[in-house]
Amino acid sequence: MSIIAIEEVHAINDTILSELSELLIAVVEDGASIGFLPPITELEAKQYWEGVLAPDVLLFVARMNGRIAGTVQLHLCMKPNGMHRAEIAKLMAHPDCRRNGIGRQLMLHAEEQAKQAGRSLLVLDTREGDPSNLLYTSIGYTLAGRIPSFARSAGGELDATMLYYKLI
Repeated sequence: MSIIAIEEVHAINDTILSELSELLIAVVEDGASIGFLPPITELEAKQYWEGVLAPDVLLFVARMNGRIAGTVQLHLCMKPNGMHRAEIAKLMAHPDCRRNGIGRQLMLHAEEQAKQAGRSLLVLDTREGDPSNLLYTSIGYTLAGRIPSFARSAGGELDATMLYYKLI
């Protein structure tokens, strides 16, 4: 089994940009519902990653064999009435690297970072029926509800999204 190292990204250099873009393209082409529809171009992927980092967004990557194999974002709510919460966003594991615990390790790391940032509530959403639903429930997330026709799939269908939360 390969060793997975989780690290926070503070700046997007050319190497990281290239690896993150490759990851995004691979997961979208593999059918992930993360806001994009295939085909996604390298330019679109790079533009997305170039705009991700912000004071309220923490970006974590999982490295396996020295390369980025997964990522997750923690969006810290900065509203006065929401300083206790954060949103998990864009959990990705490269299709060639799945079933190695990357998603689980990224989620647990994001939770720890949320605690360190003084957050006690995490929320997220994911497409109904995706394998990620099993991951989230297995690490203690509670299903809060389902929104029908939330996101368009590559085939044109409108898929439901599942809303989850976890008190940490």
